[in-house]
Amino acid sequence: MELMPDLKRTICALFEVHEDTNGVQRVVTPLEYPGGSDKVIVRVRPRNGYFQIDENGEAALYASMHGGDVASESISRWAEEMQMTSRIELDDDEVIKAEVNEARLIAPYIIHVAAASQQLFALATSQKERSPSDFKERVAQVVQEVCETLKMPVQHSVELPIAGGLEADHVIGEISNPSISPLIVIAASSAMRLLEAEIIHMQYRHTQQRGFVLAVAESEKIVGKKQFHRANYYTGKTVEFSAYDFGQLLREQLH
Repeated sequence: MELMPDLKRTICALFEVHEDTNGVQRVVTPLEYPGGSDKVIVRVRPRNGYFQIDENGEAALYASMHGGDVASESISRWAEEMQMTSRIELDDDEVIKAEVNEARLIAPYIIHVAAASQQLFALATSQKERSPSDFKERVAQVVQEVCETLKMPVQHSVELPIAGGLEADHVIGEISNPSISPLIVIAASSAMRLLEAEIIHMQYRHTQQRGFVLAVAESEKIVGKKQFHRANYYTGKTVEFSAYDFGQLLREQLH
């Protein structure tokens, strides 16, 4: 019995390669993020004179959605050591990537980038769990004070009239009156909650309902830098929480 041909076919079959736009090759690897069944996916992007191999920032995104801290000192040290000993780096957009000039190096670096993605996820999610936060209570206090001052109606923990049964933390204005655009406040203490704010915004646009989605993140670090900056394109507005600034913003939006 010949083992080698069968073994080669078996190993190759573990990888799926898909051609995306602009010559990008999307490689679904057999590696999985720890604690789940999500596969590590690596992209190979042709550049001017070289190839970029990256995981599209998904390791940091998944880690943030699982309560991980991708901005910790341990992650910074890990990234520095990795860059010193290999071509792989964690860039400012929290993307793990490598750049190679020769096609023969693409395959091994697909494996290296995928393995680094697992490491980032594991390190970020292994940190000590954050202590309970009073963030949502502080947001609620600011909302209540502003609404009382401006004599605006406000509802809390409101199930919105969209598919999926998603809730707003606060709705300022008359949500039942189609002629009025309510202010929908989402207090995001995680990347997952910030993603829900984006879904709410897109659902309101899709159904052509009136409503302005204001997402307030506990901090850019907690929800993830990349996710925080992306959210401004997929919500009415996304800001980092500061009691004074948030109160001022609410007054501006409601006048």
